[in-house]
Amino acid sequence: MSRSDVSSESAKLLECTDCLAPADAFALIGNETRLSILEALWVADERPVSFSELRREVGMRDSAQFNYHLQKLTGHFVRQVEDGYEFKHAGEKVVRSVIAGSFNEHPTLEPFAVEGSCVACDGPLQAVYEDERLAIECPDCGQRHGEYSFPPGGLNGRTREEIADAFDQRVRHLHCLAADGVCPECSGRMETHIVEDGVCCLGVGVRVDHECAQCGHTLCSAAGLRLLDHSEVVSFHRERGVRLDERPYWTLPWCVSDEYTRVLECDPCRLEVRLPVDGDELRVVMDGDLEVLETTVESSG
Repeated sequence: MSRSDVSSESAKLLECTDCLAPADAFALIGNETRLSILEALWVADERPVSFSELRREVGMRDSAQFNYHLQKLTGHFVRQVEDGYEFKHAGEKVVRSVIAGSFNEHPTLEPFAVEGSCVACDGPLQAVYEDERLAIECPDCGQRHGEYSFPPGGLNGRTREEIADAFDQRVRHLHCLAADGVCPECSGRMETHIVEDGVCCLGVGVRVDHECAQCGHTLCSAAGLRLLDHSEVVSFHRERGVRLDERPYWTLPWCVSDEYTRVLECDPCRLEVRLPVDGDELRVVMDGDLEVLETTVESSG
């Protein structure tokens, strides 16, 4: 059964019996006192937190008024248990978004140089931050080496070098989840498609598109990016003195270019990615869901 078939079957089985419309959900938390309650839960040393302790932390004297706001949150953002109140996932998500700066921070960051050289012209690379997205690009020819979301909170307390490293780790994590069929935004089912049209932030002719069937979140990349944590790929590079976990993804041409990728078959889809190191080459064949089917090593010796 394909991923789309499983998704359809799941949709038939799951029905929301106690759901809020999005506008109603935002209305519930669009209140300073209710946000303060969620933040008080977040900073608590232990959970659950009692009614009196929450009220004291929020600083509201009127018990009835405080209870009114707390009950508005209960059931959707927090749950009441025997010893007090604790988060539901939605409440935790709201607080994390506030901490990440997604709701209330709009920082600016001048472009800065990063490690590596352009796969198109061998020029220098820089990181550019705009609209909560960070892109690695070549200022000489404009070639993009990936552009992904990076919440404003990720800039806080970090040097430019640390920002670049955090971005690299985030991109690896996002694509690892997506390729495993899990949406990094909502945990819904992520569907993978091989596309040959060259229209994306990388400008590659063959790319991988991941799209969430639930929330519509999308990610795109060169096919090789999926291989960064594959055991045989990691071993192949380590045996030749290359630690992939110490190399930003954009310094590895097979992660940002389709020069090393070719489509072997279309139905069903099969891809081959070549990974050259010091004259040797690892060839990896993957299916349309980016599962590795086989690997072979061609040695220069």
